Amino acid sequence: MENKQALPRQEEIRSFIRQYLAAYQPYKSYWNYEDGCVLIGCADLYEVTGDPLYRDFVLSYLEKLITPEGVITNYPMDKYNIDSTNCGRVLFFALEQAGDERYRKAIDFLVDRLKTHPRCSCGNFWHKEIYPEQIWLDGLYMAQPFRAAFDTRFGGLKDAADIASQFKNVRKYLWNPEKGLYYHACDLKKQQFWADPETGCSANFWLRSMGWYLMALVDCIDFMNEQLYEHYRALVDLFREAVNGILRWADPETGLFFQVIDRGDVEGNYLETSGSSMVLYAILKGVRLGLLDDEKYRQPALNAFNQLTALQLAADESGKWHLNGICAVAGLGPDTNRKRDGSIAYYLSEPVVADDAKGVGPYFMALSEALKA
Repeated sequence: MENKQALPRQEEIRSFIRQYLAAYQPYKSYWNYEDGCVLIGCADLYEVTGDPLYRDFVLSYLEKLITPEGVITNYPMDKYNIDSTNCGRVLFFALEQAGDERYRKAIDFLVDRLKTHPRCSCGNFWHKEIYPEQIWLDGLYMAQPFRAAFDTRFGGLKDAADIASQFKNVRKYLWNPEKGLYYHACDLKKQQFWADPETGCSANFWLRSMGWYLMALVDCIDFMNEQLYEHYRALVDLFREAVNGILRWADPETGLFFQVIDRGDVEGNYLETSGSSMVLYAILKGVRLGLLDDEKYRQPALNAFNQLTALQLAADESGKWHLNGICAVAGLGPDTNRKRDGSIAYYLSEPVVADDAKGVGPYFMALSEALKA
């Protein structure tokens, strides 16, 4: 790693990464998006550092789960869950690095699986089978960058209009123009206990959901062929609008963001690691891609990343490094879990943990962009 003046504490960061990857265990027994975040972060770090540690970690993980015939042995075939697509993003990296056709076959399987995934009346994917007619910001990241990567490389540019449409629908149904923020989710039927009876939206603005959305936009823009100017331009406009919206709510001292984005005044609200990493990744990548003005956005985002590292990366008494301040989980419903009602109190009630893949993976991604910057 270079550029030590811009990125302090690089030796500590390196120690944390090596310790974390050496001890890593799959997040779940089945194919899951959390592992996907760590794998994508490693692929990004390999791209900028060339350190074989990252490439070997990704390939070792995948080789254990994908047969020579391209079968993902732990894929959950018994349910439709858009989260199950995200880990497929790293298959493109594996195909490039290893040249093994098993990865292309696994990509094709995930593409075919999405063809039968349930959709809302507006055309967006359901988030899960147990969440019918619901659009969640999380879901845009789980599927659309994978689709954009496939569409550009192998798909003949046939899905760009549908990809752009799913983002436009999110803007239509979940955007709050007064706040400049997106709600966590929307029930198009307006029937869920957490949904506003007039709009169908959840009640508040959860940081990690906005982080997923911003990463989804910038990654799709990166993958999308600029020849598709109409759709490319639409995503760029949405990205700029969303970045400027969330920056209104950045903590003035650190440049980081609160768990409930617009309510930093509420007791118990806190600067959250995973969502802040996601926003900073999106901004730094947006600068690198020429979507955001370098002079205005780059240095504040780098400063905020350094603040994040200073505040949340710490060693315990044994000398082991940890990334702290990560919201363990948050969601909405279903009816069997009415605690998850989208209230401020709910979002602040979920555990805050260290080293969760949903925070570490995006931190890796943000680090990769900080190094490129």
